[in-house]
Order: sequence, then C-alpha cells, then structure tokens
Amino acid sequence: MTEGDKSIIKLKVAEADQRDVGKGIIRIDEIFREKLGLKPFDVVEIRGEKLTSALIGRPYPSDAGLDIVRMDGLIRTNAKTSIGEYVEIRKAEWKEAKHATLAPVTRGLQIYAPSETLSAVFMNRTVSKGDFISTTSLRKSKERDTYSKGLMFDDFFQDFFGQGFGPSFGLGEIKLQVVSTFPSGIVKITDMTEIELLPEAVEIPPEQTIPTVMYEDLGGLKDAITKVREMIELPLKHPELFDRLGIDAPKGVLLHGPPGTGKTMLAKAVANESDAYFISINGPEIMSKYYGESEKAIRDIFDDAEKNAPAIIFLDEIDSIAPKRAEVTGEVERRVVAQLLSLMDGLKSRKNVIVIGATNRPEALDLALRRPGRFDREIELRVPDTEGRLEIFQIHTRGMPLTEDVNLRDLGQITYGFVGADIAALCREAAMSALRRILPKLNLKEPQIPKELLDTLQVTRADFEEAMKEVQPSAIREILIEIPNVSWNDVGGLEDVKCLLKEAVEWPLKNPESYRDIGVEAPKGVLLYGPPGTGKTLLAKAIAHESDANFITAKGSDLLSKWYGESEKRIAEVFMRARQVAPSIVFLDELDSLAPIRGISAGEPQVTARILNQLLSELDGLEELRGVVVIGATNRPDIIDPALIRPGRFDELILVPIPDKGARREILKVHTKKMALAEGVDIEELVDLTDQYTGADLAAICKKAGRYALREELHAKNVKQKHFLKAIAETGPSVTPDTMKYYKAIKGELRTKKSKEIENPSYI
Repeated sequence: MTEGDKSIIKLKVAEADQRDVGKGIIRIDEIFREKLGLKPFDVVEIRGEKLTSALIGRPYPSDAGLDIVRMDGLIRTNAKTSIGEYVEIRKAEWKEAKHATLAPVTRGLQIYAPSETLSAVFMNRTVSKGDFISTTSLRKSKERDTYSKGLMFDDFFQDFFGQGFGPSFGLGEIKLQVVSTFPSGIVKITDMTEIELLPEAVEIPPEQTIPTVMYEDLGGLKDAITKVREMIELPLKHPELFDRLGIDAPKGVLLHGPPGTGKTMLAKAVANESDAYFISINGPEIMSKYYGESEKAIRDIFDDAEKNAPAIIFLDEIDSIAPKRAEVTGEVERRVVAQLLSLMDGLKSRKNVIVIGATNRPEALDLALRRPGRFDREIELRVPDTEGRLEIFQIHTRGMPLTEDVNLRDLGQITYGFVGADIAALCREAAMSALRRILPKLNLKEPQIPKELLDTLQVTRADFEEAMKEVQPSAIREILIEIPNVSWNDVGGLEDVKCLLKEAVEWPLKNPESYRDIGVEAPKGVLLYGPPGTGKTLLAKAIAHESDANFITAKGSDLLSKWYGESEKRIAEVFMRARQVAPSIVFLDELDSLAPIRGISAGEPQVTARILNQLLSELDGLEELRGVVVIGATNRPDIIDPALIRPGRFDELILVPIPDKGARREILKVHTKKMALAEGVDIEELVDLTDQYTGADLAAICKKAGRYALREELHAKNVKQKHFLKAIAETGPSVTPDTMKYYKAIKGELRTKKSKEIENPSYI
C-alpha cells in the first residue's frame, strides 16, 4: 500500500458511518496510522483530484485489516474523489488559523451567527480555501456511548473538541464554503480564530459544485446502493471493463417500492457521486397536445444526454408516461411508450447513457419496458428495518440539538412501518413541539433572537413521543388503527392464555432470529374462541400493545361490499399493507361472520364463500406471510369453515374460558384499581358470589356498584360492599352452566367437525 516514500499511503475510499458525517474525520486501520507516525486526531492531507485535509480517527472494529479509508461525502467532494477510487494520505503540515471567512452554499440563505459560536462549532477542525464544511456539532449521544466502550472515543472527543462538545449551538446542519483563510494552506480552527460569516452565498466555480444529496444522506438502503452502484457507476466510469468482457453495459435500472422509501433521493445521490450529467424528467413536462411533440421532447432529452455523456436520465413516476398500452385509451400515451422503447433499445446504440426509472406502481408499467435490454435490473426499496430506521433517525437529527434522554435506537425500534419520509416528518414535528415551548418567550419584533434563548431550544424524548401521536406510517395510513393502550396488567387472570399468546405472537414478532436459528416456522395465525365476554378482543388489544407491532383490524362492515369482487380486493389490500409494514398483526373480530362453513344452506350468499377463498389464499397461498400474524376471535368456532382453522393457517386454537376463582379475583382487582373503595369492601366475598360470571359481567358489576353509590348520594366519596352486593343481585351471569361443557366438548374436535353432532346449548 506504500508508494515510494513510506510517509505516503494509498487507500480505497469507502463511505463514512452516520456518526462521523459532517465532522471532518476520516478513519483508517491502526497499521496505516502507525506507518504514517500519526496519533488519533492528528491532521492528514488527502489527495484525490484535489487536495484537502481531515482529522484521523480510530478505526471501527469491523474495519480491522481492511485497506480502506472511511470519509463522508463532504470530504470526498473536497478531495474530488468518490467511493471505490484510491486517494493518497500523508501527514499534513498545518498552521493555526488567525482568520477564516465562510459563506453559505445555498443561494438566498441568510444566516447570522457570532464568531464565538462558529469557533465553538468548528473547534479543532482543519480547513483550506475552497473546502466545504458542515455545522454538524459533535454531540454526545447514547449511540456513541454504547458503541465506544473501550475505545475512549468520548474522553478524546471531550478533551479534543473542548466546549464544542455539547448539545447545541442553535445552528442545525448548514453547509458552508471556506472562502479564504489567513494564513493560507491547511489551517486548524482554534479558540483564537476569528471567523467571519458572509451573509450570502458566493459564486462557486462549476468544477467545485457541492452535491445536495450524497450516499450518507440515505438511510436503510445499503443493499440498494450497492446494487445501483455496480449497475450505474461502473458502466459510466469504466466502460472498458464491459468491452473487455465482450458484453453490453446495463442500460437501465427500475427503482420501485412504497412511497417515501427514497427512490428519487437515491437517483440524485447516484448522479452526484458518479459525477455524471443528470437529466430529470417528470411525466407531465413532456406531454403535449400537439401531434408528435411529446415524442420529440423525449428524443431531444436522449440526444442531449448523449452529447454530454456520461449521463443519467431519470424518469420519475415513470408509470405516468409509460402505462400499459393495452389499458390506456389515449393515443399520445401509446406513442410516448413506443418512442421510449425504441430510444432505450433501438437501432441506435447509446454509449454511457443510463436510464433510471422510479415508480411505486411497477405493475402499471408497460410490459415491454420491463425486460433485460431496457430496464436490466429492478431494485425494490423496502420499508426499512430497525437498523435502517436508526440510520434515518441519525441523518435527520444530525443538526438537531437533542437532550441526553433521546435514544435514537429506542425510537428506531418502536417506529414499525415508518419509511424515510415518515421519519423526516416525525423529526420535524418533534422540533416544532420543542419550538412551541419557547414561543411565549419570543419577541418577534427583535432583529435577532438572543443566543441564551437559542441555547435553551432543545428537542427532548417527550417531543418525539408527542410527535408519534401526530405522525402515522404513510403505507398504512388508510387502514391503520392506533395501537391500543391495553397491557397485560389490564387483563385479569387467564395466565395460560397469555403465555400461549406470547409464544405464538410476541416471540415471533420480537425475536424472529430465534425461530430461524432453531429451524422452525413461527405460527401464522391464532384463533381465540370461547363464550361471549371472556376477554378475547381485550387479549388481542393487549398482545398488539405488548409486541409493539402495527395493529390492523379488519371488521366485517369494512370488508363487505355489494359490488362483485370488491370484498376480496379489500382483504387483499389489508394483507398487502400488513406485509409492507411488517411486523404487524391483522385482527379479524367475529370471524364466523366472515368465514362460515361453505354449503350449509342453499340460499347462502356467494360473497362469504368468495371472502373465505380470499382469506385462505392470503393465509397460506403462494405469497409468504413474513412478520405478519393473524388473530381471529369468535364465540362460534363450530360454524367456521374447517379449511380456515387447519394447521398452517390458524396454527393455534386457544380456548378463552370462563374465569375461575383466582382469575375472578384478578379481574375484580383490575376493575376496582381506580375506584374509591370503602374500608369494608371484601373482594373475597365478591369472588365467591360471582361463580360462572365472565370478565364482562364483572366489569358491569363494578360500573353498576359505582352508579348505585352515586344514586344514594351524588357526591359520594367511596363505594361500599352493599353497593357491590346489590349490583351482583341485579346482574346475573351471561352464560349458562352448560356453556363451558359445550366448548370443552368441541375443543379437540374443531378440525374434524364432529362437533356438528353436539347439541347446541340454549344460549346459542
């Protein structure tokens, strides 16, 4: 790795970790650092096409032994290099900066910040004329604490960056350019440096433009970025590789996935990082009412791209300009599709021009486009997992003044189903919540907000919790039911049932890797059955709350429709959304109304048979249900079609019984927990008097006892024993003694349907 002189090493550029973005730090292996004779946080000189500088940090344990240098997009821009290229690194000669002039990169952006604030933000950062830097402050966070045990990062950061290591300077994340420094060359900003901030952006030479979106601005898309880079960057930068292999370079990539997952951002990042000419086409821009104009507009764009090769043509929302020709009525759309097909794979070969299409409706695209030679690869951008969501939170809170109690990993774990756009909205909403706290102290007539007030502006965990109530996952916004606020503590007794539900639902959703390791499949469905009022729906609410999953309920009234095929379509939509936002729970209440036995009556409406068929195919069809658990609840399991309750669909059939003495005691404790009880109230006596009472009956007794106390005296301070006894006398058990005999009799015979021979009890 050494070139000539041992004081220079050559390493391959790799992307930075989210924790280092905007901090002016590079990381290389200890071996190379020792070769250069450097200590952590010494200044190094980096030479790509241009020369820049950075601080050197300790490597991440996962990078041990690798010949790479991790640097963020700003340092790559300053060195004019990109991921996969090689740069030279050596020890830098630097001076202390006496004066530095900075200017905002964005035109029209006006910033005010005193010199001492900027000195604190950029303390010990190294810069030179023309560099781009970010105001991202080095913030102590729980993520860094957890990660850096044993690496002494925090102590080093604290000592090295001094007072700059804090929660906030009221600046957020703003990109600035170094206009000039005194003395010239590589300088380090110290507390003695005077920093001048120009009020407006300065003219940047064309070769020095700063990318607006870089790979580090995309969270949870590592696999997609890797695939896109090998499909796009290689052909644009080194077409000779493909000539040597005797194959054609890829011509197009189709990005598809739910809205808000980052398809457009990924295309922009690829264009910026590969330094290619970028043309973006939005469907309506090229459509014209004049014959042939739309096709000419597309031809002109492809010609322009060819003249400026290497180039990327980005077709956003491609389904709007290239729909299926068999299904559209307009002649213009058909001609546009035909023109696009011939340009992408016509007689004229186009070198170094790649087309990227983005859509969230790939099924609406014309089939002729979706073949190799046109769109060579289709890359799906999925809803991010926990690690992906953590990355996205790190990106959007980069310049945010967070308090110590904000743990981004915790937020990443509880935001199931959130895509990048949702998390951006959540962070924005949390910041607005923090802003509302200081609004009463603001004097809007003042030209500048006092620094002391800005420093108090911090985003707390409570702000994020408040924002969670406002922002819902966009993928299931139409069908989302808020996760019920019911915990196991609110469900009295039923310990065996709770244990079974934890095994069948909570464990697979929270620890799927345990099932993978042992080599067994998790249950797909759980059917709760038992007499009315025993707590089946309450248990479903509790398990949804405890497993932190997206809770989707499918009521019969929502699914049934008078239009042919609509009911099946609605069920398919519910399961499609559930798959997209997994882990999730689909709750089918009163399942017997949706899926009764087929053929039991001649005049049976066909709609229930079609719904049942759709449910069967969704539960155990060709499409796998991963991270989705279906919970059904019914008090008539004997009339549910046997095909639905076989193993592989509803794996667990759980009987929710009438509570026994111990369970009744627990239920009464739950319902009297918030009641003002008189001293003489004897729970044990109430337990003995309520044999055969269900949980719903016991809840009704508690409510009625409270009403009797108020009836006696409107301003009563407590509820007495006599009120409970009167309520018990007035409220009889809602089930008969032979009810549980019936359920126990059919328990082992549900799947064989011998239970039809058992006489129905009187309550049914």
